[in-house]
Amino acid sequence: MSTEIKLPELGENIESGTVVSILVKLGDRITKDQSVVELETEKAVVEVPADVGGVVEKILIEEGSEVKVGQSLLIVSEESGTADKETGPVVEEKTKAEPVKSVKEKKQPEPVVSEVGELEIKIPDMGEGIESGTVANVLVSKGDRIDKDQPLIELETEKAVVEIPSEVTGTVTGVLVKAGDEVKVGQAILKVTTAVAPEKKAVAEKPVPAEIETPAETVEKEEPKAVIQPVKTEAVPVPEQKETALIPAAAAPSVRRFAREIGVNINEVKGTGPNNRISIDDIKNYSKLQHQQRAAGAPGAVPVVSLPDFSKWGEFVREPMSKVREKTAVHLSTAWATVPHVTQFDKADITEMEKLRKQFASKTEASGGKLTMTAILLKICAAALRVFPQFNASVDMQNKEIVYKKYLNIGIAVDTDRGLLVPVIRDVDKKNIVDLSVELTQIAQKARDRKLSLEEMQGGNFTISNLGGIGGTAFTPIVNAPEVAILGVSRSRFEPVYTNEEFEPRLMLPLSLSYDHRVIDGADGARFIRWVVEAIEQPFKIVLEG
Repeated sequence: MSTEIKLPELGENIESGTVVSILVKLGDRITKDQSVVELETEKAVVEVPADVGGVVEKILIEEGSEVKVGQSLLIVSEESGTADKETGPVVEEKTKAEPVKSVKEKKQPEPVVSEVGELEIKIPDMGEGIESGTVANVLVSKGDRIDKDQPLIELETEKAVVEIPSEVTGTVTGVLVKAGDEVKVGQAILKVTTAVAPEKKAVAEKPVPAEIETPAETVEKEEPKAVIQPVKTEAVPVPEQKETALIPAAAAPSVRRFAREIGVNINEVKGTGPNNRISIDDIKNYSKLQHQQRAAGAPGAVPVVSLPDFSKWGEFVREPMSKVREKTAVHLSTAWATVPHVTQFDKADITEMEKLRKQFASKTEASGGKLTMTAILLKICAAALRVFPQFNASVDMQNKEIVYKKYLNIGIAVDTDRGLLVPVIRDVDKKNIVDLSVELTQIAQKARDRKLSLEEMQGGNFTISNLGGIGGTAFTPIVNAPEVAILGVSRSRFEPVYTNEEFEPRLMLPLSLSYDHRVIDGADGARFIRWVVEAIEQPFKIVLEG
């Protein structure tokens, strides 16, 4: 028979807790008093033991969820005799020998073999601290038949437009969102009817004992993924959610409450306890550091300025920011306020480089790319970062450390109709210029087509922003923290340059290097940009020194 393991009394007026870890999985054989769940209460992390032994049939909770005393945690098939320990052929012989009446008594409850159930499809965890997004497009309608992994909606997050796929096959019975809606992780977006445990119906038609009716492997296949949860019938199993769950910060509820009260984002705090667990002292130390930075003239937050009443002067229209624009505004404002910027300017003579670029352009195009100055600068900057490792770093003011990176990933600022996006080219030092040209062409097009994934915009060490195609003579780019430097490129133009006792027309490329003065001194900034200029003018320098 099946038994529910419920959350027991925890004592001291504790009525609920947060699931930190589930210690068993479907199909596991557990014994009485074996720990099955780690639960975080307001006072401690406790282990919840099983009050019976048997085989885990269902897991009714997920990591990060709140559970109350008396709530069911697991469903366990209790051991009875030795039937479940026998081999396959012996079990079959015993099944044939048992009367039908005995089999009926051992059948699972009727709801478990229900043929159809209604499920809610919810927004899954999208990683990287992203908790919400705006529905850009709903791709299905009520009554549509959908397949597993079929895109259901397009969701615009702070960094990209992503598709939310279905985790089941079924029929849409309700659409709970529309284009323009703001939705959060865990919020229901659709209702779907889908077949539930079809194998179990077949088993019911051919009676077998309960012990061998649903082996662990079958149960695991029938479990929907973490973003699917039942809404109407108990026949639909509540799935286990280990890989895609939104895992909260490792801190007690009282610590989270304290962080909220003093206005600290707990996800930004580094824990000093076991397994990076966050304590109230960690919250206090983080808050103190933020106040010290503000006192030193580097505020962590940008004040909100109230606008005047524009209607006094004429008509106006308000339009909501896109998620990309909103994230860009916050990120660059914070970077400008927290990073002490210095910008170094220089010009490179690209007369000879331009001849080489045109000479080899057709070869690059044959490979599917476009040989641009940005692609060439990717290779040059990768070499420069090897020569000047302080530019391939990040500042950790909380721990008073500088993080030097051994890998070379470079972001490229791309202008799109939704705002500025910065996809990242990885391992630039390991690729030739043709490969970089092809990858740059592809990733820039993906950015404009809203096809970039979040992963493709993460992990950059240095950024190049090329505005040469638009115009201008120079600009001061903002450092893309936690990076410490960014190279701005403006439009090249012919200028008279005095050489060999006469003026010659030379094609000059303006460069602007902004850097974090906490890590990089002015002299090092000047050396870095001069090295880049010399590498452009004398490419052999890359082979010689980079």
